[in-house]
Amino acid sequence: MRRTGKILAGALAVLLAGCLAAVYLTRDTAPNRVVEQVSVVDRRLLVTARQLLALAETTQEVELARQAARLADHEVDQAFATAVREAADFKPPKTGPVQQLNEKVSQAKARIAAQKERIAKLEKDAPSSDQAAGKLELAKAQLALDENELEDAQLDLARQGGDERSKLEQAAQEHTAAQKEPAPSARPAAMNTATLGGQIAAWWTLGERRAQVQAARQKALDRVTSLEWEHKMLEAMVDQKPAPSAAAPHNDSAPDEDNAALVARLRSLTDQRKTLMELDRRIQDGQQIADTYKNWIAILDARRVGVLHLLLGSLAWVLGILLVAVAAETGVRLAFREQRDRRRMYQQRFLGVLAVRLAAGVAILLIVFGTPSQTSIIIGLATAGLTVALKDFLLAFLGWFLLMGRNGVRVGDWVEIKGVGGEVIEVGLFTTVLLEMGNWANSGHPTGRRVSFMNGYAVDGHFFNFSTAGQWLWDELQVAVPAGGDPYGTAQRIRELVEKETESEAQLAEQDWERITRQYGTQSFSAKPSVDLRPASGGLEIQVRYITRGPQRYEVKSRLFRQIVDILHEAKTAGRDPGRIT
Repeated sequence: MRRTGKILAGALAVLLAGCLAAVYLTRDTAPNRVVEQVSVVDRRLLVTARQLLALAETTQEVELARQAARLADHEVDQAFATAVREAADFKPPKTGPVQQLNEKVSQAKARIAAQKERIAKLEKDAPSSDQAAGKLELAKAQLALDENELEDAQLDLARQGGDERSKLEQAAQEHTAAQKEPAPSARPAAMNTATLGGQIAAWWTLGERRAQVQAARQKALDRVTSLEWEHKMLEAMVDQKPAPSAAAPHNDSAPDEDNAALVARLRSLTDQRKTLMELDRRIQDGQQIADTYKNWIAILDARRVGVLHLLLGSLAWVLGILLVAVAAETGVRLAFREQRDRRRMYQQRFLGVLAVRLAAGVAILLIVFGTPSQTSIIIGLATAGLTVALKDFLLAFLGWFLLMGRNGVRVGDWVEIKGVGGEVIEVGLFTTVLLEMGNWANSGHPTGRRVSFMNGYAVDGHFFNFSTAGQWLWDELQVAVPAGGDPYGTAQRIRELVEKETESEAQLAEQDWERITRQYGTQSFSAKPSVDLRPASGGLEIQVRYITRGPQRYEVKSRLFRQIVDILHEAKTAGRDPGRIT
């Protein structure tokens, strides 16, 4: 691996490790998790119950989910009642901005009450006196101003945190309004347990749903534990404070201040007893919510066991099909074991085993995914399968039209297809058959093999074909001569020899090429042979290129070799190095 590849792999590994670490650290959060706003009243049980209501499917689950939501709503109502009463008993500090705002609110309320009484008296006198009517209008204007001052003072007090009761009352009103909204509707039963894939998905989904309900039940139990501890502590505080009637008998002659303190203590004890009763109700609601979720878990467990039963049955069918397939393959192998023709035996055995495996595969797929319920799906799958299976035949059929065209191939043409050269002996609807002629160095000598090609090569491949009727091609031969002789004279004699031997064929080739080039409007070619003298190791090399027919190439080259050997032999007898021919 190159250095760049190593650096890239290392960077990807570091990013992957970081992503996995982030996934682990955020494992307690979910995309659809609802975060409860901060409030003095804990409403998590209600939020959880409303979320689980959307997961209920069967009639029993829907009923249990609605019951849990009702109980959670009642528990929140009791919590609001306790919080509002405790906020009403809250005594603001005697000094500071909060005390000043409380005094301002009290004074504004007193002025508003006095203004309302004055307006009531003026409304009686207004019809009989114009002066009273003017005073009435002035009093109403003053009342509006006092009400605005009161609202501003209350808002300032709430911002300073001294009006907790108003906040709680507003939160309780919002909660009541929210409960009037329609609850999330239960989802219809959409689990498909008719197939193995649907059974696995249903079993997994029921397991996740059971975990959610179990988590909600644990929240309810934790709430019950917390409320019981709070109830125990408050009850101990109440029991430590003796009732006023027991501490001091009632005395009618007692001062008014003692009576006021006694009334305050009695009211405080009454509020604490009410709080204890509300805690008892909240504890009872939490226990009932936990029991409701417990019953829901039992239903989910029963459904999961039923799905597991179906899942095991489907797995049994799959294993049975596999066992039958193994037995059928063994039977097919034994059935074709005694045939004498081994090639036919192997072919029949392969087809039999393939048929058994295809049948088993189709049966298992039907068990896993079920039968397609829509005709369009069946047609689409069949069409896709046939297209993939018959791709080569479709391309071959289209290629036949191209081969039959103007620039195609004909019987007798010399062509090269995918590196195999030969003479075309058949152009069928799907295949082209060649009589192989070996490589071009041994042209004219058939190998005796018939080579078939699917006609698709004309669509997605390429082929070479002689474009002239004479099937002309350029051939070459090389003659090595030493530098000490007369290479120029030898080259000239070889050139004259080649021109004489190929003169007639060169003229026919030029005429044939002239017809082709004139048809396409291109420049004509020259078919005269060429002789090049090049330096080589140990001497010089004469390279001769000439035109000849493809089928006669070997014969022409053999004839030229014989005559060149004669020329070299004459050079040897004259005292020159004859060289060598390649």
